[in-house]
Amino acid sequence: MGRITASRSHFKPDPRFNSPLASKFINCLMQDGKKTVAQGVFYNAIEEIGRRLPENEAIAVFDEAIENVKPYVEVRSKRVGGASYQVPMQVNRNRQQSLAIRWILGAIRDKKGRPTHLKLADELLAAYKKEGVAYTKRENTHRMADANKAFSHFAW
Repeated sequence: MGRITASRSHFKPDPRFNSPLASKFINCLMQDGKKTVAQGVFYNAIEEIGRRLPENEAIAVFDEAIENVKPYVEVRSKRVGGASYQVPMQVNRNRQQSLAIRWILGAIRDKKGRPTHLKLADELLAAYKKEGVAYTKRENTHRMADANKAFSHFAW
């Protein structure tokens, strides 16, 4: 079904925290192949989180924020007998992580007028507290799946 990308097979943890999730996030944050810029943005955001929440470890806040944004069910379109139904389905682990990262990055890219590391720190702190744009997107996804559970018998 899905293809295995190079990032899944040749994946090195990031140099500062030795976290594969942070490395994946940096790779997704990177634009135009500028990895050092993406690393700078990410590490500055982590330092900002450390300043705002000195009692918690910043990388643990990042991990918890990603965990809070991961969706567990989503709706997928399925054609049955000439009609399309929005069928709620479980989301596998890789897709959960990808969606969480995509939603957080989409939320910070939509905001304008501030440095990216500050927007990223704000969004990660909001996701850690179970609020913010990315968390709202997850809640809307779950709400849509719950509203369409009458069609769950089409998920085969």
